[in-house]
Amino acid sequence: MSYDEELAGRVRDILQDRPGLTQKRMFGGIAWLVDGNMSVVVRSKGDLMVRVSPDDHDAMLAEPGTATMIMRDRPLRGWITVAPDACATPAALNTWVERALAYAATLPPK
Repeated sequence: MSYDEELAGRVRDILQDRPGLTQKRMFGGIAWLVDGNMSVVVRSKGDLMVRVSPDDHDAMLAEPGTATMIMRDRPLRGWITVAPDACATPAALNTWVERALAYAATLPPK
């Protein structure tokens, strides 16, 4: 299964003309990296995987449609999945993408 093309297009619209961004196929989806650091991924399930500060992780889980990213049966602190309905509106999607970019921008370039 491929990633959600419509959602990826909406994310691209938000990210256009941002310096230091690259796009790469990862995890069966498409990811955007800030200076080599993954920030947000449109996944094959039509949801987002968003990188956030580990310190903000628990607070982000209080928001509707969010969950801790699980990979190989292990929770990944600092990675949140956002359900399709929780990023359906332009404002909600923009909020999650901006959060991901803001945190990734604090990391040293790779």
